[in-house]
Amino acid sequence: QVQLVESGGGLVQPGGSLRLSCAASGYTYNRNCMGWFRQAPGKKREAVAIIQPFGDRKYYTDSFKGRFTISQDNAKNTLYLQMNSLKPEDTAMNYCAADFPCSGRPLVVVVTATTYWGQGTQVTVS
Repeated sequence: QVQLVESGGGLVQPGGSLRLSCAASGYTYNRNCMGWFRQAPGKKREAVAIIQPFGDRKYYTDSFKGRFTISQDNAKNTLYLQMNSLKPEDTAMNYCAADFPCSGRPLVVVVTATTYWGQGTQVTVS
């Protein structure tokens, strides 16, 4: 059984930083992508940062480039999202997802019924 468990969210002041973690268990890494998505109140879910575990290719939605960094620790089966220079508009529920096709430049993700999701971790910037 695949489980993705996010942690690291919380309340932070504007300009501050947070590092989100996503611990994956039961998941077999393959050529599909993993990444972070977020959903703000009243808005659609959007991709934030995506990684292709094989080859360590990383892609970002334009609005997060330069502020957010995705990384992975394969030994710990953990995905990270370092978020810097946070703004009030970054307030959102952040989700880790795995096992979906993606491509970069431009970033395209294909979330399907077989994509795995975590329960989410709330980030509040105020």
